[in-house]
Amino acid sequence: MTEKLVIWTYDWVPGGKSGPRGHVRDIRLRWACEEAGLPYEVKSVPFEGRDSAHFARQPFGQVPFLEDGDITLFESGACLLHLAHKSEVLMPRDAKGEAEVLEWTIAGLNSMEMVTVPWWFVSLFDGPDNRLKDWMLQRLAHLDAVLTSHEWLAAGRFTVADLLMADVLRVPRLRAANPHPALEAYIERVCARPAFKRAYDGQMAHFALGDS
Repeated sequence: MTEKLVIWTYDWVPGGKSGPRGHVRDIRLRWACEEAGLPYEVKSVPFEGRDSAHFARQPFGQVPFLEDGDITLFESGACLLHLAHKSEVLMPRDAKGEAEVLEWTIAGLNSMEMVTVPWWFVSLFDGPDNRLKDWMLQRLAHLDAVLTSHEWLAAGRFTVADLLMADVLRVPRLRAANPHPALEAYIERVCARPAFKRAYDGQMAHFALGDS
């Protein structure tokens, strides 16, 4: 029997319109496991009062981190690529396909998320038309040019690169600012997958337990 993976997240995060529920990045690992049929369980670290055991496994006191037997990884991108090596559902095994998945996964983290997150954060204080908007819109336009002619980012099919990219892009404030129909259709297509719904529902239920 395959040993269960352990996905670590917070025991609770704020809900409501401005809370992070549904977007905490353990959802990426849940989603990947659901897509690939990898057995996993979810465990918690305190949202308040993060202790030395947490920092020993995630030096920045963030989540998620992943346990796979005697292997422990932090950073959602690293965890996703680790999971992708466990299932061809997430990443093909031919050299060309794997290279495409790697480059687009890193692009989601470096070329998109490093722009969209600062834009989102500044928009909380300065509004959506903040000084980072042109930079963010430029990146969206470049990605839209790719997705106008491609259903998926890599290897001609859904991979972990699409999972990561869609999770970066599905933030409501970002979607509201996105002017590109092809890009919005891509987000809808990826997030319509049953595995995403299971991962999303699982995260929401997990944090709801902490409300009491």
